[in-house]
Amino acid sequence: MKKSRLFLLSFILPVTACMQDVAEPEPYGALPTERQLRWHEMEMYSLIHYTPTTFQNKEWGFGDADPQIFNPQHFDAQQIAAAAASAGFKGLISVAKHHDGFCLWPTATTNYSIAASPWKDGKGDMVKEFMQATHDQGMKFGVYLSAWDRNDTRYGSPAYAEAYREQLMELMTRYGELFTSWHDGANGGDGYYGGKKEKRIIDRTTYYEWHEKTWPIVREKQPMAMIFSDVGPDMRWVGNEKGFAAETSWATYTPRGIDGGPALPGASDYSESETGTRNGEHWIPAECDVPHRPGWFYHPDQDDRVKTPDELFEIYLKSVGRGANMNLGLAPMPAGYLHANDVKSLGAFGRKVEKTFETNLAEGAQVKASNVRGNSNKFETKWILDDDRYTYYASDDDVLEPELEITLTSEQEFDIIRLRENIKLGQRLDSVSISISQDNEWVPLASATSIGANRLIHLGQPVKATKLKIKLYAPVAPTLSDFGLFKEFKEPFTFGEDVKDGQTALTANDFTIRTGNGLPNSRDNSSATFETLTEIGDGVVFELKKVVSAIGYLPRQDGQKEGIALKYEIATSADGKNWKTMKTGEFSNIQANPIEQIIAVDTPIQDKYMRFVPVESVGKTFSVASFTLFGE
Repeated sequence: MKKSRLFLLSFILPVTACMQDVAEPEPYGALPTERQLRWHEMEMYSLIHYTPTTFQNKEWGFGDADPQIFNPQHFDAQQIAAAAASAGFKGLISVAKHHDGFCLWPTATTNYSIAASPWKDGKGDMVKEFMQATHDQGMKFGVYLSAWDRNDTRYGSPAYAEAYREQLMELMTRYGELFTSWHDGANGGDGYYGGKKEKRIIDRTTYYEWHEKTWPIVREKQPMAMIFSDVGPDMRWVGNEKGFAAETSWATYTPRGIDGGPALPGASDYSESETGTRNGEHWIPAECDVPHRPGWFYHPDQDDRVKTPDELFEIYLKSVGRGANMNLGLAPMPAGYLHANDVKSLGAFGRKVEKTFETNLAEGAQVKASNVRGNSNKFETKWILDDDRYTYYASDDDVLEPELEITLTSEQEFDIIRLRENIKLGQRLDSVSISISQDNEWVPLASATSIGANRLIHLGQPVKATKLKIKLYAPVAPTLSDFGLFKEFKEPFTFGEDVKDGQTALTANDFTIRTGNGLPNSRDNSSATFETLTEIGDGVVFELKKVVSAIGYLPRQDGQKEGIALKYEIATSADGKNWKTMKTGEFSNIQANPIEQIIAVDTPIQDKYMRFVPVESVGKTFSVASFTLFGE
């Protein structure tokens, strides 16, 4: 009897050991670095725009603002950071210098900094205060440093490029551990440039020496900091400022320059920015940046246009839920803190995310697979329910379309499905399909591509099910690390009574357009249509029947840029013949963020005629989706 037991034991032990020693699948394609893994785990963070531009009510500063205007009376970094933390953000990025060139820290590289402002008698350091507040809220800190400087008289010369690297060195060494170093693609154009007020164009492929001299500073001083630019090297711009990644959005990406040149900030082909590149050369996932308001900087007429919690949740689903990260732009008021509407929206959004995902309705389910890798416990189906991104189910190498049958503990109602891969082994899954059991038949429910670090499938309407089946499709053995079912949390939300519409739109009877055929598509209240003028001539002439206090220009909304106005002139006339210029300006960032541009005039227009002239546009035409005139 003892001999038979020993024989049986000697047989079981080697088999069990063999099962546990089954090799992991070989990594597939480009792989994330350790800093990229930490970044994926963050999922959401915020970007704070606050410079003299805020005090000018502009979207981009020209670089000519007097530092004396930068004097917030109630600056409160703690209030801003606490509001960001209430939204569930894991990091905060200070725009330490925007395109206007004003530095929020005392720098040795320029006199155009916070040291020249009256705030704290020129002895303050706003980057430091943002850092401290961020850490106090348990978040990670990062910095944004604009490469373009519209104030510096040296811009365009080698001396400025060296000064820019000195600024980067200061930021990389004074503010503790950073999770990101953020670099914009806007480089070169009109600026103040020490009073010269001219246009300067630089060779974006060589001027900054990104790979040779600039980014190595970040790598040396902040090895865990993710470098953002349009095309990487650690994360890429998603290609829009709506906050949405494409339905199919790969974390792998092959950057491409223009006309065969190098792929560098502001000089790249963005055709695959939203989708990524299947089997791309590098792991460069998308970051989805989007402002909380229509613009990145604070504008009082946008207090009633703060994104609601539901709008933010849609962005979350289409950014984090598509394997990217969400970067929400916050805009403090001139006083130095966030408007009450921004704070209320952020808190409600954070609560919505927390409540939606606090309970996985698939918890405790039984999961059976058509194949388990080597029949090993190490790759069993139970690992997709343990809420660990890096434990996982896997199939044998020759089983590329395994099926998982999931039986819930009871019937559940859900409208969100979450899937994740173990991305340490690469982005392997091409797609998945999900069915539910109804009347003993499998009924297709949903499908998705590009799973990666996180995939959230929103069904639109809740469904009830007890049994589900997932079919995986991959060119190599799939490694599924997570499966979850959730029900979207909903609650009523309204802004406070302090929300006011700052303008009153005139009706179609209050003005006519004398240009061309009257440009009917610019007055049809539809963003889906637009007008194009091939001959701009004297611009668009309006005949007014009421006083006008502001003009709204909505560029075309079809994703194309041809004809979008970049600069404008507003002129008025009593007789339609003799014109006087009333206002000129630029539409900052309009190509990346083509929102409605509101031009408020200093003195209400009482003349009979008004003219809108697109002084500069993309290409040789002018396009407009709609004009809106506002009265007092």
